[in-house]
Amino acid sequence: MMNGRRNIPVFILVFLLTAKTLMAQPVTKSLETDVLVVGGGTGGTAAGIQCARRHVKTVIVEPTTMLGGMLSAAGVSCTDGNDELPSGLWEAFRQALYKHYGTNQLSTGWVSNTCFEPHVADSIFKAWAAREETLTVFYGYHFDHVIKENNRVTGAVFNNADNERLDVKAKIVIDATELGDVFADAGADYDLGMDDPAETGEEEAVQKNDIIQDMTWSAILKDYGPGTDKTIPRPAGYDAKRYYCCNTDASCKGKPWNGNTQKMLDYARLPNNKYMLNWPYHGNDMYLNVVEDDYATRMKNYALARQQTLGFLYFIQTKLGMKTIGLADDELDHGLALIPYNREGRRVKGVARLTMNHIKNPYAYTLYRTGIAVGDYPVDHHHAQFPGKVPVIHFPSIPSFAIPLGCLVPRNIEGLIVCEKGISVTNIVNGCTRLQPVVLLTGQAAGTLAALSVKGEEDPRNVPVRFLQQELLDDSCYLLPFSDVNRTDPSWKAVQRVGVTGILQGTGKPEGWANKMLFYPDSTLPVEDFKKSLLSFDATLSLPGHYTSNTTDWLYLAAVIGQVNHEEHSTDAFTAQAARLFQSMQLPPLVGNRVLTKKEIAVLLDHFCLPWILKEVDWNGNVLEENE
Repeated sequence: MMNGRRNIPVFILVFLLTAKTLMAQPVTKSLETDVLVVGGGTGGTAAGIQCARRHVKTVIVEPTTMLGGMLSAAGVSCTDGNDELPSGLWEAFRQALYKHYGTNQLSTGWVSNTCFEPHVADSIFKAWAAREETLTVFYGYHFDHVIKENNRVTGAVFNNADNERLDVKAKIVIDATELGDVFADAGADYDLGMDDPAETGEEEAVQKNDIIQDMTWSAILKDYGPGTDKTIPRPAGYDAKRYYCCNTDASCKGKPWNGNTQKMLDYARLPNNKYMLNWPYHGNDMYLNVVEDDYATRMKNYALARQQTLGFLYFIQTKLGMKTIGLADDELDHGLALIPYNREGRRVKGVARLTMNHIKNPYAYTLYRTGIAVGDYPVDHHHAQFPGKVPVIHFPSIPSFAIPLGCLVPRNIEGLIVCEKGISVTNIVNGCTRLQPVVLLTGQAAGTLAALSVKGEEDPRNVPVRFLQQELLDDSCYLLPFSDVNRTDPSWKAVQRVGVTGILQGTGKPEGWANKMLFYPDSTLPVEDFKKSLLSFDATLSLPGHYTSNTTDWLYLAAVIGQVNHEEHSTDAFTAQAARLFQSMQLPPLVGNRVLTKKEIAVLLDHFCLPWILKEVDWNGNVLEENE
């Protein structure tokens, strides 16, 4: 006995110390895959599912317990935009919602035509993922760092709350993180905050700074009915003045939002007596720039955003008298989102960058020829909670737009594709590309690019643009946002294929919250105008003679462009072939020498001139010669 303690044998002491050391070491799991998707958010989920549907071995690593990001874990379950662009997985997602709720009328809130409960979105994505034999999803792991060989990303390392480590090596890595963490760690060039107008060439840009948009920690509320009291405990740091002027029922020394409490809640009313709390007007928006913070610091600071939302709910319950409305006990983390709604983070500098100039005047440039996803939302930034003076930015009215392929690939890093909100766009453009449908479609394109890259054993930047676009068309994805030619139209693919050449162009039409790019399929086209756009696509083309807009001349033009041999194909036989084509496309018969419409011209060009129409373009949309 010494000092009242029994002597412990040395071998036991060594054993205990060794066991303690071993327990402190992270347990490492290692694996290899074809494609690694870092983040199972809106874009990452789409990318992973799309890869797997192409029978490519795919792994998604997601820090939460849900798939879908903004649409589920972040609780932003009233979508913005693309109501008239039923493209790809976005339309498939809507159809799954309609089937679940037994109706296609999901405009339960006045902010959106598509409102739903977050757990429903999660269940849809998980059901899709479960059907794919080549897809594996890991939950609860957060990104730590990339694995690189020289200038190529070859995988990533993750950690979880149980001190477990996951090492994943992959042929292609997709950065689907909310803030662009992967491409930043990989050493890719990127932008953060507002842009220098001298660099972007945008007249709307004002100055270079590090100001990003407000973020929101959303919540899902539920009305528990008469006689209930769901008032939460007073949150730490609560200050009622933060929420003054949120509506006409609230205290206000200035100008309140023009509507009462119920109208405010109905903004994002969800099915089954629920509400999404994502209110920008003196509500739960918050300026919190944690983009460059490490993981631990970021998580700590996010607590401030959660408190902002809890304070807003407490204000609604106590100051606005809505005590029957409380946190939904069957959604997310007892009603609070699992992750914040980050509207903006890093933006990679890609092979191409989409600026406001490209969106306002697409046909003055060539990037539209590389379109792979579409959107129609206006430029919308949230800056009301910035604790200082935000430069005044005049947001222009815009038509609907296409996302160029080059926005998905870093200009200086190999083996890496970007989706989510970190694609290569300017700060101002981010205000219309960050929305859920656009990110879902961008993710689908990223997944297609990754799969083609793996199968072709080449870097993503070497995948031919036209090949990728055809794959997306086969999956019912719009390349250009022609909202007046629906994908159910038999001529839809022809219009899309001819559209990305610019030979037949659309007309932009800004319309507030649902902008347009109209093809005007039933309009006619003067041949001389057609010839001008034809030569802008291929200046080497020789079109001698004068043509009219009548059937005979259009058929002859199609034959000339398509290099149809008239010695082997008589005019009558060629006309008969065109007539059969029109019948298969459910177009009016080629009777008489009538004037053809733009849609009919597109069908002729697409059918008879396809190899020429689909001349390969580079990632800036420039037509390549055959030997390039």
